[in-house]
Amino acid sequence: MYPEAYIQYLAHFHGLRDYFECHEILEEHWKEDARGSRKLHWVGLIQIAVGLYHHRRGNFTGAKRMIANAKHIVLNEREELESLSINVDKLLENLTSELQRINKGLSYNSFEIPLTNNTLLNKCKATCIELGCTYGSKSDLADVELIDRHTRRDRSDIIEERKLQQQLKQQKRNG
Repeated sequence: MYPEAYIQYLAHFHGLRDYFECHEILEEHWKEDARGSRKLHWVGLIQIAVGLYHHRRGNFTGAKRMIANAKHIVLNEREELESLSINVDKLLENLTSELQRINKGLSYNSFEIPLTNNTLLNKCKATCIELGCTYGSKSDLADVELIDRHTRRDRSDIIEERKLQQQLKQQKRNG
C-alpha cells in the first residue's frame, strides 16, 4: 500500500532522526519516475528533512528556506500527502511552529510528521526496531556523526559517478 522508501523515510525520520538519510532515501525514490512525471509531494517531504537537518546544525537561513518551501508544497499537495496517511492540517501547524522557532533563532526540537493510519504507524515502529531504534525518540544532539552527517560520510561513489557523467557528456560532445 505504501512504498518501502516512504516507510524507511518515516522510520529514519521518527526513530533515528537521521534527516540526511531521509533525504537520500526519498530522493532515490523520487528519481525512479521520469523527469517530467516526478511527484512534488516527495520533494516536500525531502525538504522537511533537509530543513530540520539545517536547523539542528544551526543553519537558520537554510532551515527557513527549506521549511518555507516544504510548507508551500504541503499546501499544494494536500491530496497526495493525505493518501500517504499524513494529517496535513497538523503537519502544517507543525511546519508553522517550526518556522516560528527558526525565525526567533530558537534551537532545534524533534519534529513529528503526524500519521493517520495505525497499520502504517505499526509498520514504521517495526522498521525502527529492525534499525535498532525507537519510533518517536528524540534527536541525540551529542551525536556528531548524525548532526554533521554530510561532512563525515564517504563520498567516493558520488565523486566517481560525477566523473563518469562528465566523461559521458564529453564523449557526446566529441561525437
